[in-house]
Amino acid sequence: MTQFSDVDRLAVSTIRLLSVDQVSKANSGHPGAPLGLAPAAHVVWKQMRLNPKSPKWINRDRFVLSNGHACALLYSLLHLFGYDLSIEDLKQFRQVGSKTPGHPEYELPGVEVTTGPLGQGISNAVGLAIAQANLAATYNKPGYELSDNYTYVFLGDGCLQEGVSSEASSLAGHLKLGNLIAFYDDNKITIDGHTEVSFDEDVLKRYEAYGWEVLNVANGDENLEDIASALEQAKKNKDKPTLIKLTTTIGFGSLNAGSHTVHGAPLKADDVKQLKTKLGFNPDESFIVPQEVYDLYHNSTIQPGAESEKEWNALLEKYAGEYPKEAAELKRRLAGKLPENWESKLPVYKPTDSAVASRKLSEIVLQSIFEDVPELIGGSADLTPSNLTRTTNAVDFQPPQSGLGDYSGRYIRFGVREHGMGAIINGLSAYGANYKVFGATFLNFVSYAAGAVRLAALSGHPVIWIATHDSIGLGEDGPTHQPIETLAHLRAIPNMMVWRPADGNEVSAAYKVALESQDTPSVIALSRQNLPQLDGSSIEKASKGGYILQDVENPDIAIVSTGSEVGIAVEAAKLLAEKNMKVRIVSLPDFHTFSRQPKEYQLSVLPDRVPILSVEVLSTSGWSEYAHQSFGLNRFGASGKGPEVYKFFEFTPEGIASRAEKTVAFYKGKEVLSPLNKAF
Repeated sequence: MTQFSDVDRLAVSTIRLLSVDQVSKANSGHPGAPLGLAPAAHVVWKQMRLNPKSPKWINRDRFVLSNGHACALLYSLLHLFGYDLSIEDLKQFRQVGSKTPGHPEYELPGVEVTTGPLGQGISNAVGLAIAQANLAATYNKPGYELSDNYTYVFLGDGCLQEGVSSEASSLAGHLKLGNLIAFYDDNKITIDGHTEVSFDEDVLKRYEAYGWEVLNVANGDENLEDIASALEQAKKNKDKPTLIKLTTTIGFGSLNAGSHTVHGAPLKADDVKQLKTKLGFNPDESFIVPQEVYDLYHNSTIQPGAESEKEWNALLEKYAGEYPKEAAELKRRLAGKLPENWESKLPVYKPTDSAVASRKLSEIVLQSIFEDVPELIGGSADLTPSNLTRTTNAVDFQPPQSGLGDYSGRYIRFGVREHGMGAIINGLSAYGANYKVFGATFLNFVSYAAGAVRLAALSGHPVIWIATHDSIGLGEDGPTHQPIETLAHLRAIPNMMVWRPADGNEVSAAYKVALESQDTPSVIALSRQNLPQLDGSSIEKASKGGYILQDVENPDIAIVSTGSEVGIAVEAAKLLAEKNMKVRIVSLPDFHTFSRQPKEYQLSVLPDRVPILSVEVLSTSGWSEYAHQSFGLNRFGASGKGPEVYKFFEFTPEGIASRAEKTVAFYKGKEVLSPLNKAF
């Protein structure tokens, strides 16, 4: 059994008080959970493999604070374990521009994922664990254990009540991720009060049913030896993830210990003083770290971690001598580079090529590049035959003993778990090794994963959502499945590319930009119905997010459109030409990418003195950025055959031409400025 000294207990007290001092200084935050979880944090971090001077070392252990409101605990740990976080940074807790925001954010070295919305962190951790298992199965060789890190998670009652954690935990049990160890802070308190008002299930039985190993520590407040013993047992189990229930007291040591009042409010000044006195610290001093605590962590963790990375680097060089191909590939990935000339595999189309649904065009892209881009990994939320995301020779990511695949497989069967999938792919992306991760479902059901999609954008995880059945064109399934407002919502998220390609070249462009992105996620919205290959499209032009597809001299109107409506707009232009009306056709597959182009280029596409009509069989919200008038759908759809539904809503060449004529007539004789021209 692991033995702990008085210095270990001093370290626990130091973690507790640093956390309390941060919250008190800010007069804002959550002191309760850090006071209860400090012993477990000490035990876990003391034995972790990490190097604060090299925080992105690929074989480091990962730590995820899923109950992100307890972030004062994490910031205390990052400081004590030598990360770039000073006492002064701790004093700036929750202040504008500080390194210590109110919930952990991915950009801070040592923070593996952005957590805050409960349940996301544990679900991200499943992705981190999948990534490690895949990297190990791909590159480890006999005598060369290049990847063997663990992912540790702290989570609370709130995380366990959120549905996303159930989705992800269920999949983790199925996948037998023995490299994942979670600590459940069972303090029986949420913001509403005692959990008995809403949550009295047997969590351990639930996780046992998911296929997890479950362990119990009765005194998580003080018993370091029992915590360490449970951790050691968990690490021995290679075939199951482990949930360790820690019975703790929220606000341990404070006057309001065990109460919801200590969850989300600073301790009162007299309470802080009595707590410091009780723990043997000067009650009149704040942000104190005894030197022996710094020394303890330096000797137990920091110095050994630096040595571990040094040994790992030497092992990789030795590995390169025996496995030069694999080593070169791994080094390329660790450098964040895609394979040389990978984009040459992207399909290119001519106007004479057959009309094809863009979901099928997406499948052709994946089929073309999958073997050449080994970091590409992902799957579908039970819609593989509809999303068309599994390539011919793909191997499923499955436990080897299942007979369904193995851990080197790069196709993940997420099951009917859209939100869990979204959070998992964020974790996979956060792992490193240049993983290019996709998750697929119907566009309408991306809404189920809204929380994870938003966090991908906030965190800068360049994940790809393959979102098929993108409009009323899916037909008979009707309004429940037909997205109307979804793209408006997604486009409103900062740092989010939302591609709706109109033909094969645009699909290839969407994948090109998405896969080359380092910090912006993408949604690629794809049609069920066939789309013609357009005259004037190209990968190069579409990669700018918007371009002139077809042009005339001195146009009377510009029709700007996306996806399946671009081809209809082209036909409408032909009808208008018969009436001597000159039409410019603009395809705008991604607002975000177009908005990043130079203003001069944007105005060359959507200039002054030309009225602009947008056409998209979705909500018109957001189109005022690029159009004077919008023809869209601001009601829910209808059930029927796709072409008939399009006719019903007048998304036909005639319907578009009619609205174009009205637009031209309305703006005739008026000064027309491009919507792009603004005061700021």
